[in-house]
Amino acid sequence: MIGFIVAGLIIGALARLILPGKQRIGLLFTLLLGVIGSIIGGTLANLIGSGDIFELNVIGFVAAVVASVILLSVAEGAGIGAGKDPDRLRDRN
Repeated sequence: MIGFIVAGLIIGALARLILPGKQRIGLLFTLLLGVIGSIIGGTLANLIGSGDIFELNVIGFVAAVVASVILLSVAEGAGIGAGKDPDRLRDRN
């Protein structure tokens, strides 16, 4: 289980590097989305029969990175997990 969380953290960091542009999402939220993405990737790998959900394999890893990039882009677009935006606060004053 600890290895699963560590893999999720690495996947979240990779997804953040793959996603173009500057993200306003915090690092902890990015890592959380990476863990969720790794769960999705492991589930997809399990469904197609390439391995167990807790087993690290190539198909599950690629699916986890893709899922994490999608989750990050959706969260970024929705403004979820973003900290205080000083530019937005400055515009109101």
